[in-house]
Amino acid sequence: MGIDALRTSLIDRRDFLRAAGASFAAAMAPRAWADTLAADAVFATAFVKRDGSFGAAVLSEAGKILHTVDLPDRGHDVTFDPGSMRSVVFARQPGTFAVVFDHAGRAPPLTIASIAGRHFFGHGVFSPDGRLLYATENDFDNAAGVVGVYDAKAKFSRVGEFPTHGMGPHELLLLGDGRTLAIANGGIETHPDFGRAELNIATMKPSYTLVDRITGDLIEKHELPTALHQLSIRHMDRDQAGTVWFGCQYRGPATDRPALVGRAIRGKELELLEMPQDVLSGFRNYIGSVAANPAAGTVAVTSPEGNSLAVIEAASGRVVVTKSLVEVCGLAPDAAGYMATTGAGEIVGGAGTRSEPGYVWDNHMLRIAAVV
Repeated sequence: MGIDALRTSLIDRRDFLRAAGASFAAAMAPRAWADTLAADAVFATAFVKRDGSFGAAVLSEAGKILHTVDLPDRGHDVTFDPGSMRSVVFARQPGTFAVVFDHAGRAPPLTIASIAGRHFFGHGVFSPDGRLLYATENDFDNAAGVVGVYDAKAKFSRVGEFPTHGMGPHELLLLGDGRTLAIANGGIETHPDFGRAELNIATMKPSYTLVDRITGDLIEKHELPTALHQLSIRHMDRDQAGTVWFGCQYRGPATDRPALVGRAIRGKELELLEMPQDVLSGFRNYIGSVAANPAAGTVAVTSPEGNSLAVIEAASGRVVVTKSLVEVCGLAPDAAGYMATTGAGEIVGGAGTRSEPGYVWDNHMLRIAAVV
């Protein structure tokens, strides 16, 4: 069974237009908008070009590049505000920039610089009204995670921060109440003086926290068992029932095969998912992206280290699809299936496979049309 078997229907273009609104059409150049009309969804992802330059791209569902924006260095993840129709792409850790852009290039990009003593961890999320942007950051001299808060109505000026109540925060999600942030604290200490070197593998302590985005108060904190203290919680998404699914990267012995995918339900302890041994071994102790498809009732994970993609039935936790793709990592819901991108320049989805050999697609991809 392949990805195409899960994809049973497309989002109608009229539904997309109703969801995106007239402001999206007005923001796009005529040719780019015409290309978008020929597609059924729009996606955003960072990339590295073969010539060594960096950027972010907006893709159609068919994998066609609609628009690109230059970046000063390697990007990581993208977040989107449906109100202003702007996206923000964050630098890969330990990067010190984030770039705000529209999808046609009509307005010049705006660069957000991290403050002294902080760097970005590659992920962020908007408040429901789009006024505030929250970004995971490293207070590296104190080896502490923080969430930086930026005012989107004031050119993304930094207006505060609060702790993540853990070390090495990576992805964060805004839960359905519009107020609670779920944060994956990877537990790994890094410092820009040492690049991406991991400084505390023997003592790392990953955690999953829920934090009030308005007060900064800790609501819940969950840690993995002591025997799994080297299982770094990194990426997350939320399914149709509101359950948060997370993917991990293991820093213990390479011969170990710990569970790498889990789920978190508010008020309950973390649950790690049992998987067939061949599927788990295929991940090579590394999950690169997690994406849920609420319409299909599934969650998918990718491993660029293991050249592997797996789709899980959310209700049962059963693996229903596996697929081998070289250096696959970027992942986003697409109708009843998923679109995935690879380090080999491939864009794979229900519309087939498209190759862009001049591009190395980065770790994450975001669906930005017909917001799901």
